[in-house]
Amino acid sequence: MHRTYSMRRTRAPTASQIQNPPPPPSSTKSGRIFGRASLSHALRGRTAGAFGPDLAKKLTQLVKMEKNVMRSLEQVAKERMEVAHQLSNWGEACDEDVSDITDKLGVLLYEIGELEDQLVDRYDQYRVTMKGIRNIEASVQPCRDRKQKIMDQIAQLKYKEPNSPKIVVLEQELVRAEAESLVAEAQLSNITREKVKAAYSYQFDALREHSEKVAIIAGYGKHLLDLIDDTPVTPGETRAAYDGYEASKAIIQDCEDALTNWITANAAVHSKLSVRARTLSQRRRNHIRARSEGLDLSGQDVPMHDQDSWEVARTDDEDEDEDEEQEHRLHDKEDLDSDDNRESVASSSRVNGNGEARGRSKEVHAA
Repeated sequence: MHRTYSMRRTRAPTASQIQNPPPPPSSTKSGRIFGRASLSHALRGRTAGAFGPDLAKKLTQLVKMEKNVMRSLEQVAKERMEVAHQLSNWGEACDEDVSDITDKLGVLLYEIGELEDQLVDRYDQYRVTMKGIRNIEASVQPCRDRKQKIMDQIAQLKYKEPNSPKIVVLEQELVRAEAESLVAEAQLSNITREKVKAAYSYQFDALREHSEKVAIIAGYGKHLLDLIDDTPVTPGETRAAYDGYEASKAIIQDCEDALTNWITANAAVHSKLSVRARTLSQRRRNHIRARSEGLDLSGQDVPMHDQDSWEVARTDDEDEDEDEEQEHRLHDKEDLDSDDNRESVASSSRVNGNGEARGRSKEVHAA
């Protein structure tokens, strides 16, 4: 009569689900051909990457291996739910305290199974994002193959027919192929970085939420175990009546409230970097930000503080007035120099103080 909280399947949306809506069901949960057998795992592991472009083979194998991981997580989730049912069924025939606690433990274990099933759906977001990189790699491979084929044809013609007119045509095609390949390679580089960050953000966020919630359930499970009286009794002694029904029910309710209200911002576990790791990481982020925003050269030139040595900026009119003034001074100087020359010539023709003429006189010769 106290088993009303067992295996509740319906749940209202949690705070985490409201903040981050759950993804659609994983693609691995449907379309099975080989059922639960490990044959499908073996086939995927052996045939992954055997077909398709060379550039995408390694990532194709990674995607297939992750599919095996998701199938394993799905199987674990289902088996954990079955174990929770079986634990509750076994404890039903035990003493009152053990029966009540095992029933509530079954509730918690079943909740872990549901969390693992939700983890599969969020894990599929990571796998689908990585498949996007694989598709881009597969589309870039034909560009590489075409470029390499043209290069091989040019090399073959230069060896057999060095003067063949086809060489010029092939070289023009090679230029176009190189341009096409350059665009494709740049696109692959950009998309790879973008999707790798997005994909593993999905995975780590899902793992973090799953681990935090499992830790919450484990903590409340330990509180349930404290309600069991494990004091040894002697043969024939009767244990005290169990009065922990309300307490166990309240613990389950508290656990449900904690899971419902959990959000990433309230996570209990935080990764703390050392001073060295934090400094190096910040330096790397600054370099990335500087390349994306451009270099700031505003602080490269040291400002001058000796204002007395600065020249006052002048307008064009002031510059023209100064030029005219210099020109007038130059003309005045030339006029002054010409006046001095004329005065010196005139004075040379005058008689000096002894009554002798300073200029040359024409000599008269006697006839």
